[in-house]
Amino acid sequence: MIKRVIREPLVHFLLLAALVFAAYGLVTGQQSATGTIDVTQAKIEQLAGLFAKTWQRPPTAEELKGLIDDYVKEEVYVREALRMGLDANDAVIRKRLRLKMEFLNSAEAEASPPTEAQLQAYLDSHPDTFRQAPRVSFEQVYINPQKHEPDASAAAKALLGPLRKDANYAATAGDPTLLPAAMPLTDQRGIAEVFGDDFAAEVTNIVPGQWQGPITSDIGLHLVKVNERVPGSLPALKDIRPAVEREWMNDHRNVVEQQRFDDLLKRYKVIVEPLSADGSPSK
Repeated sequence: MIKRVIREPLVHFLLLAALVFAAYGLVTGQQSATGTIDVTQAKIEQLAGLFAKTWQRPPTAEELKGLIDDYVKEEVYVREALRMGLDANDAVIRKRLRLKMEFLNSAEAEASPPTEAQLQAYLDSHPDTFRQAPRVSFEQVYINPQKHEPDASAAAKALLGPLRKDANYAATAGDPTLLPAAMPLTDQRGIAEVFGDDFAAEVTNIVPGQWQGPITSDIGLHLVKVNERVPGSLPALKDIRPAVEREWMNDHRNVVEQQRFDDLLKRYKVIVEPLSADGSPSK
């Protein structure tokens, strides 16, 4: 009778299931016994500090206990979720973990500030990034085309003679406008923001010293006298050090991050399935 029972497949299945459940209980029991959630003094101070920053006061004893209890609850749930693999294939969690890894790389890069020699070498190897564009300072007299129809250009040219003869004539010449009567040393981009691209392109090429024009802006005609023209140049490091350090740090951060990623990538074998002829995943 006993032999016949032992030969039954159902008995074999039940015995195997019992072994599996026993092993699972043993493993989970060990995990429960050895899993430790250590709420350190530093963690308690951090929890209290975050509370004080939010509510502008320190927590009471009861509130602090609630913060600790909530932290323990969160830690238990996080550990159990990881144990159950609930983080797998979750796009939000994956993105968050990636950002944390990138943050660690950034922190490592920023831990070593550049030396003066490194900044100077960076400036020397990236002159176009820091080169200052040519700048001009000028005065302008505005001619409103609508007030001088049908030939505003002729009306503007008629003012050139008086402007060239009398240095004070510009103060009363031309038509009212909200545009500045004079511009300090400004590059072409800065001038374009005020007068438009066409005006800026032309005024930066005018020879200084004499009223000329008319030249066209987005709102009308202008007679212009360029007072000073400074050619483009590469400033010394001491004059633009913050900008050079900022760009150096950005490049350094990218280099460190790429190096760290390359080191991590070596631990994996990447297999990319080929695409079909139309670029879609092959079936």
